[in-house]
Amino acid sequence: MNTTKNKLKKSELRRNIIKQRQSLPEQEWRRKSQAICSNICSSSLYSKAKTVLAYFSFRQEPDLNYLFSEESTSGSNKIWGFPRCVDKSLIWHCWQPQNELVVGKYGIREPNPNLPIINSSEVDLILVPCVACDYQGYRLGYGGGYYDRFLSSPGWDLIPTIGIVFANAYLPQVPVENWDKKLNSICTETGIRK
Repeated sequence: MNTTKNKLKKSELRRNIIKQRQSLPEQEWRRKSQAICSNICSSSLYSKAKTVLAYFSFRQEPDLNYLFSEESTSGSNKIWGFPRCVDKSLIWHCWQPQNELVVGKYGIREPNPNLPIINSSEVDLILVPCVACDYQGYRLGYGGGYYDRFLSSPGWDLIPTIGIVFANAYLPQVPVENWDKKLNSICTETGIRK
């Protein structure tokens, strides 16, 4: 497929889905996010994992706060890692609810850079933010390539992944590039699919 044409399709699809997502009333966004968290909690990948990489919601992405909030019983025995954007890479830091957050490069909340770094050998599961996903397991991100590079990096490429997306953005197909890596599972408010 023509790369320029593919980029146009991706940017149009990305824009439309983000617009739909941001038009969700807050109560519905919270309800759907809570359902996603419940589905993650029922996953054997999640229940077996000791160290989980996640993300802080941005632009009304599904909110995973319930998993790692101080009230959560499902996440209380887990080690949580969150990313910082550094140059063209994601650096992962241990984080707990009592740790402060800073606003990073793109206006996304990030862990303080002084918190300990997590290495791939310590990680059991990666919860991946997505603008959209398709039935084959490919994801559409924001276009910066951070997760594409990260998920293809040696050591990180073997860790199980669950793409997180609302059901309206779980599509039959998204535009795919050579470097795109399939996710192992996709979680929406209606369930988890491999």
